[in-house]
Amino acid sequence: MYLKSAARLGNWLQTPLELIRAAIDAVEVRDPRLAHFLCRRIPARCPFERDIILFGYRVMHIPALCKLNPFYEQLVRLRLRALSFLAERGDDISHYL
Repeated sequence: MYLKSAARLGNWLQTPLELIRAAIDAVEVRDPRLAHFLCRRIPARCPFERDIILFGYRVMHIPALCKLNPFYEQLVRLRLRALSFLAERGDDISHYL
């Protein structure tokens, strides 16, 4: 009984996530203002990854947690599409890399 309800809950959650993923993938970058906005807002690398250094020694490493985001792959692809659009237009993208 528990497994059936857990499976139903998983299916219920999966549908909205898939709709949001499809919506992100469907975004077409045709406006340079939108492309610049996306490149500024979506980080190039995970901002949460850190090394904790104490007295010159690495004490602890906090791993990148971005992979836990269910939309991580779609956002990275969207940023890449925006960068490609800007590069094709001839804009300087070096400060976004």
